[in-house]
Amino acid sequence: MNWVGLVVGAFLGIGAVCAVARIIIGPTTLDRVLATDVLLAIVLCSLAADMAINHHTATMPILVALAFFGVTSSISITRFISRREEP
Repeated sequence: MNWVGLVVGAFLGIGAVCAVARIIIGPTTLDRVLATDVLLAIVLCSLAADMAINHHTATMPILVALAFFGVTSSISITRFISRREEP
């Protein structure tokens, strides 16, 4: 692995630690949902970086499925929370 991969891995790791901290500390449900979305985006970026560094596309179906379920879950959770908070 070259130095670019190490730098990308370090930044993604720092971002993942910050997102997990927000999931644990987050005072509201929306903070936790947003941090979960950020963590999913970091996982997607790490899979994409792995594909770029190792010159393969074996994890592309996993990447597409995670992106689809991430968007779907974010929309459904947001709609559920917005309905719950209305009088």
